[in-house]
Amino acid sequence: MTKVVIPESVTSIGHYAFELCSSLTEIVIPEGVTSIGEGAFFQCSSLTEIVIPEGVISIGEAGFDGCSSLTKITIPNSVSSIGGYAFSDCSSLTEILIPESVTSIGVWAFNGCSSLTEIILPESVTSIEGYAFGGCSSLTKVVIPESVTSIGEYAFNSCVSLTEIVIPESVKSIGEYAFYSCYSLTEVIIPEGVTSIGNGTFKYCSSLTEIVIPESVKSIGDYAFSDCNSLRKIYFLGTTPPTANNSAFE
Repeated sequence: MTKVVIPESVTSIGHYAFELCSSLTEIVIPEGVTSIGEGAFFQCSSLTEIVIPEGVISIGEAGFDGCSSLTKITIPNSVSSIGGYAFSDCSSLTEILIPESVTSIGVWAFNGCSSLTEIILPESVTSIEGYAFGGCSSLTKVVIPESVTSIGEYAFNSCVSLTEIVIPESVKSIGEYAFYSCYSLTEVIIPEGVTSIGNGTFKYCSSLTEIVIPESVKSIGDYAFSDCNSLRKIYFLGTTPPTANNSAFE
């Protein structure tokens, strides 16, 4: 089976409906569909492009997980949430447009999208869940909007091409190992309001040369800046240094 045309009468695509259809290259989803179920196109490894129609509200967990030939996807303004693992391991995906309607990006949502070079998150997104962009090894630029209040654990781990990231002042928490092994990251400014830097947050950021830590930070976790071999300058903007043990800067 290489092509599927879903009739206009269909309103939902069920869980794992086209799972492992490895020869499927094209699918036409009609305007009447409002939901795409869990694992609906799981490991459809020959699927190259898909247009999700206006009217779809949610993309279920692992909806397109493992669609390794998918290069482009269009998400309509009707979608409010992108489920966990939704586009995980879509290793050929170079472009994704996330509309203003999306408020949450689930765990592992784009993990392993190794061809993705840039991601711009809309102002509607309030949180980036754990592992969301981990292993996006071609990602050079991320724009995080002022609406985001938390960055989950391992959210950008192993984004080895990422050179710069601007964390907005709205962010209050950064999860453990959030930027672990971001080898190309040279500078980070942590915004006022963040109270702690978790375990291993910037571990193995070997190109990081300077870091600015705001007065609001009260604690620095184990191995937070471990193996940051190029780190030469640490600026703390307060008067009472945060608590940290010896391993934080090992």
